[in-house]
Amino acid sequence: MRRLYTLLLWLVLPVVLLGLVWRGLREREYWRGGWQRFGMGFGSADEADGCVWIHAVSMGEVQAAEPLVAALHARGLRVLLTSATPTGRRRAEQSCGGQARVCYAPFDLPGAVSRLLRAARPRLLIVLETELWPNTLHACAFAQVPVLVASARLSARTAARLARWPGLLSAPALANLNVAAQTASDAERYCGLGVPKSAVRVCGNLKFDRAMPHGMTERGQRLRQSLAGSRPLWVAGSTHPVEEDAILDAHRAVCAQSDALLVLAPRHPRRFDEVAGRLIADGWRIARRRDGQPADERCQVLLLDTMGELADFYAAADLAYVGGSLVPVGGHNLLEPAALGVAIVTGPLHTTAPEVFAALRGAGALAVAESAAGLPGLVAGLLADPAERRRLAEAAAVVIQASRGSLGKITDWAGALAT
Repeated sequence: MRRLYTLLLWLVLPVVLLGLVWRGLREREYWRGGWQRFGMGFGSADEADGCVWIHAVSMGEVQAAEPLVAALHARGLRVLLTSATPTGRRRAEQSCGGQARVCYAPFDLPGAVSRLLRAARPRLLIVLETELWPNTLHACAFAQVPVLVASARLSARTAARLARWPGLLSAPALANLNVAAQTASDAERYCGLGVPKSAVRVCGNLKFDRAMPHGMTERGQRLRQSLAGSRPLWVAGSTHPVEEDAILDAHRAVCAQSDALLVLAPRHPRRFDEVAGRLIADGWRIARRRDGQPADERCQVLLLDTMGELADFYAAADLAYVGGSLVPVGGHNLLEPAALGVAIVTGPLHTTAPEVFAALRGAGALAVAESAAGLPGLVAGLLADPAERRRLAEAAAVVIQASRGSLGKITDWAGALAT
C-alpha cells in the first residue's frame, strides 16, 4: 500500500509543482527555498548534526510548536523547524528564528526525506497532532530516528480510514512511534493502529501551554488608543470569502448603534487586494495597515494586510471573531484571543481543533453564531454588554489554566528520546 501511495504522489507531483509556480507569481514566498521540498539545501551534516527536527505543517501547528521549540532550545538542543506553507514558515521565522533553523519540509517522497535525514542527522523527529506521513515515518524507522507525535489526536474517521489501508503505515514505522496523546480516546485509537501501548501516553494539548509574549497586553492597549480611542473596536481574524459577508453585515448592525471600528484580517495574504477592492466598492471608509494609513475617526474598517500583527490587534480589541468557522474550513486559533483576555465570538464549524472548541464552549466561554444570519445580532449585543464580555473572557481563562501541563511532559519525553 505504501508503494501505491508513493506512486500516486509521483503522479500528482507535476500538478503540485505547477500550483506552487502559479502561486509564486502572486506571492514569491512560494518560490523561496524550493529545493528544500526535495530534501536539498539543508547544509552539511556538521552544521545540523544532532538536532531535533520538529515538523509543523502550517501556521496553527507552528504556533503550537513555539513553546516546545523554546523549551528544547533552553535545554541546549539544536532545533530544525520545518513547515509546508509560506505563512507557516514566516510565522516560524518571526517567532522561533533565534531558537531554530527554519526551512520548508520535504515532500513525503522516499528520496527527499532520506536526503534531509542524511544532511541533518536528527536525533528525534517531532510531528504535531495528526501529521502521519507514511514515507517520512518509514524513513525515520529505517534510519533509527525515533518519532514523537506531540499533542497527538486521531479521530474515529481517520482511524477507520487508516484501518482500511493496511500497510500504508509500515510495521517498522508504527513500532518506532511514540505518542503523546491529547485524550484517552486518541491514545486508544493509536494503539488500535498498532503503536505499542508502552509508547503511548496521555499528555494533553500543547496549544494550552502557549504563553503570550511579555508586554503584549500593554502593547495592545497602546495600539487601541492610537486607533480607536474610546470607540468600540472589534477584530475579525483569519477570515475567508463568504464568511466576510456575514462579518460586514455584523459591522453594519454595530455601526447602527455606535461609531465602531472593525479590524478585518483575511487569512490569506493573496486576498488582501481583493478584499480592499470589495470594501471600497461596498462604500466602506477604510484604511490599510500595510500602507500606514491612519485609522482616523471617520474610518469604519481597518484592513489588516500585514503579517504577524493579529495577536497585537486581538489584544487591542473589545471582541474577537475567530474565522474559518462559518464556512467549512475547520476554524482557526481560539486560544490566542482567549489567552489575551478577549471575549470571543465564532461560528460552529471547528473541526481543526474540536477539543479546544468543545472545552471552551462547554465552559460557556464562547459566543457561538450558529449561522451567518445570527452573527450581526450576536456581535452588536456583545459590544453593547461589557459585563457579558468580561464573563466570557474570565470563563476562557479558567479553561486555559486548567488545561495546561502538556509542555513539561512532552519536553521531558523528547529530551529522553533525543539522548
